[in-house]
Amino acid sequence: MQCDYFDAGLCRSCTLMGQPYPEQLAEKEAHARRLLTPFGADARWLAPVAGAESGFRAKAKMVVGGTVAAPTLGILDGAGRGVDLRTCGIIAPGILAAFPSLIAAITRAGLEPYDVPARSGELKHLIATEAPSGALMVRFVVRSESSVASIRGVLPWLQDALPHLRVVTANIHPEHKAVLEGEVEHVLTKQAVLPFTVNDLELQVRPQSFVQTNTAIAAALYAQAREWVDELDPRSVWDLYCGVGGFALSCASPGGDATDRAWAPRRATRSVLGVEASPDAVASAELARDARFPAESDRQRIRFIAEDATAFALAATEVPELVIVNPPRRGLGPELAEWLQKRGPRHVIYSSCNAESLARDLAVMPGYRLRRARVLDMFPQSTHFEVITLLERA
Repeated sequence: MQCDYFDAGLCRSCTLMGQPYPEQLAEKEAHARRLLTPFGADARWLAPVAGAESGFRAKAKMVVGGTVAAPTLGILDGAGRGVDLRTCGIIAPGILAAFPSLIAAITRAGLEPYDVPARSGELKHLIATEAPSGALMVRFVVRSESSVASIRGVLPWLQDALPHLRVVTANIHPEHKAVLEGEVEHVLTKQAVLPFTVNDLELQVRPQSFVQTNTAIAAALYAQAREWVDELDPRSVWDLYCGVGGFALSCASPGGDATDRAWAPRRATRSVLGVEASPDAVASAELARDARFPAESDRQRIRFIAEDATAFALAATEVPELVIVNPPRRGLGPELAEWLQKRGPRHVIYSSCNAESLARDLAVMPGYRLRRARVLDMFPQSTHFEVITLLERA
């Protein structure tokens, strides 16, 4: 992939830009193997899953700079000024196509971009998410409540300009610090949730819910976890750091007399519990569960709770037959890794976006051996990737 921004030195976020993609993928797998082989020299490594070289980011987090008359969407330079990346090649085409209208809406609404060095202005970020259907969610991250009316005022024009726009919000982030968003969110459209289909599952994404950046790779990731879970056929599963429920709902059986045998594992009464710190994400997961599993009995056996994953595990009196973990880049941390070492089930599926923190966690869990692993290239053009592993007690 060729990128004018990279070649001009304006953006170096994609550190592998220009390197042939097969080499990128081979180096990522080699790196994962070097880190993880000490925890299972005889592990079976499945073929890596390649990602699209361009247009794969279904979520764009753009810093707003420039002026009201000429806003920029992109990143900040070393001096804290906006660098415009409105045609960035790794962003999904549907989001790129929406940028001109979104930029025009900023001007129409009179939203002054936040000047980081001067600590003045209103509009900090624009966060756009595109569902596989083409539907869009757009979030304006502003400093104060005073901007909400301005965004609301331009909304009818914006909806006419972008027919696929479904959810628009104003996120309030008053503090001067390197954080993407604030806690307060005002939904300005009738629709507050973005339906997001992955494989045969329709997730329900609320504004502050985490959704995987690369939808195609997320689909492969969930499918791999489901394959391993169905093979092991546990009666009970915990999905820690469950987010909007992608792993949990993919690995839950339909129950009853399911007609879709591709979706239904052997054990029709498998119980699944998703644990996630974000109440917004838990609400999203429950919406998706209720749509996919409408029976009351299914709602009882497929549950989600808003709680810290480590605190939940340490306080638990029972342990499931299988645990899925998908922590942030920092990994599980010593407390949860030690809990798995002492009390964890026979099998753990660990999905990681940081092989280094995964290796640190495995070093705290010598009772587990790596049995299977697979690299999935969630982030082409960068050194980052996802690796999913199946761990088994030695």
